[in-house]
Amino acid sequence: MGVQREPVRSDARRSRAALLEAAAAEFVTAGVDAPVRAIAARAGVGVGTVYRHFPTRPDLVVAVYRHQVEGCAAAARTCLDAGPTPFDALAAWVGEFVDLLVTKHGLVAMLVHDDGRSAALHELFLERLLPAGEEIVRAAREAGQLPSDVTAYEVLRGIGNLCFGAEADSAYDARRAVGFFLAGLRVA
Repeated sequence: MGVQREPVRSDARRSRAALLEAAAAEFVTAGVDAPVRAIAARAGVGVGTVYRHFPTRPDLVVAVYRHQVEGCAAAARTCLDAGPTPFDALAAWVGEFVDLLVTKHGLVAMLVHDDGRSAALHELFLERLLPAGEEIVRAAREAGQLPSDVTAYEVLRGIGNLCFGAEADSAYDARRAVGFFLAGLRVA
């Protein structure tokens, strides 16, 4: 028999979401060691609220990463629904994907030696983002805007390779490089 959980109150969900957004923003500007006080202030909550939701920094980092991956996965459908063409939708979604990759390398690096969490996060990354990428790449292929043999894995892997290390090199613009990559894939 399982333990029954009480439903999470809507204000607690909003508080958690605000914390995740605030932490993500702080991590981008100050790194994963950003002060909890700054995260709480940005979210408009007390420091105790941060610790109530996320007892340790790795708990917070994992939650931010998961939140960002889920948001990026959901954005694929949004982009397909909003894009004038499947390729335009792909380009818009790739922008979200690049933002995730460029800003999240430090999060994963923090967890590399943390009880296998980084492996679980990589699995989540593939489990959620590969199907999202497949949907949008398939639509662009079917519209004749991408080569018929290009796969979502190839596109995502190529983008990932172009983004790797971008946060450590101020002279390199990963978004621009990915734009060149996409332009090279597009069928005229």
